[in-house]
Amino acid sequence: MFAHLAVVTVALVVAGTCNAQVYFRRVAEPREKAFTILVPAGWSTEGGIVRVNPLSANGAGNAIGAKVDFAVKRDAAGSVMLRALPEMMYADLRRTPVGQTGMFPVGSKYNGMTVLPAMDAATFLAQVAFKYAHPRATGARVVDRRQNPRLAQAYAQRLRASGVPFQFHYDVAVITVEYQEGGAAYTEKLFTAIENMGQAAGGLWSNKDTLLVRAPAGEFEKWARTLSIVRASVEMNAQWVAGEIRGQAQRNKIALDTQRDIARIDQEIVAHRQRTNAEINNDMFLTLNSQEEYVNPHAKQVETGSNQWKYRWVTSSGDVVYSDESSYDPNHDPKLNRSGFARTPVRQR
Repeated sequence: MFAHLAVVTVALVVAGTCNAQVYFRRVAEPREKAFTILVPAGWSTEGGIVRVNPLSANGAGNAIGAKVDFAVKRDAAGSVMLRALPEMMYADLRRTPVGQTGMFPVGSKYNGMTVLPAMDAATFLAQVAFKYAHPRATGARVVDRRQNPRLAQAYAQRLRASGVPFQFHYDVAVITVEYQEGGAAYTEKLFTAIENMGQAAGGLWSNKDTLLVRAPAGEFEKWARTLSIVRASVEMNAQWVAGEIRGQAQRNKIALDTQRDIARIDQEIVAHRQRTNAEINNDMFLTLNSQEEYVNPHAKQVETGSNQWKYRWVTSSGDVVYSDESSYDPNHDPKLNRSGFARTPVRQR
């Protein structure tokens, strides 16, 4: 599936331990090559792009756009894991004529969407997202929940900048859950942004950018900086993004006037998403990591990485090495047996 990883086959340091070096490999989302992501050596990925069949879903409400259900896991059990959960559309029909007929009770399907009263972000994470991700968890208790009004405003600003002539309500939150699964105890943080389109859109609402990160109980901080690098490393495939936008337009039967308009929309959506993701990353991992801007000596571009190691190297293909040892050079590391690593200096302010 990730054939390019076979170039180097070595026993590498396990990321997140007290070892001085942590090795990451850039791999592609396996199903549609929608994005690439840095994965610690020896870890695995699971899932990818998901598409809902409108026929099997009894409606197209969740079939217009691609979904992402993708995990980066330290081991088969996912004892340390980062997972993106799919964005789903829900229908709150309580104030609609069709809902007041009683034909669509809570939990039923309406045009392919689950009928569910709109929730705030923290409630959705605890009652819907966590249960979806961990159906066999026991003893779950929410030990912390925090709203983020500033980031909610960022989502609203992104909507206005995209030209959508509506005002939606946004709520953003992070919760921390302690629980048991498979005989082990875990600590997990979950993040989401709820987009409520309101009654003007028939009570439709959705969860955006839903993400969870977990580690064994008592070890969350130990794994924080490794997980934060994985999260911050996502790079979208521009060709896939353009194709997805066109596909959604066709599925929505939207007539776009010219190819120039398509290109403009592609660029705007990517730019808006990147800006929002940057804010999401900063807020989500406020207690998990610190970031730094580096200058990639190969691409001559500024890129984001962790500042929790003293030294950082990158190859032209995007592989990254972090180290705390001043005398270490990955080009001379027999465990890697490869060259092409160049030191990435911090961007001058």
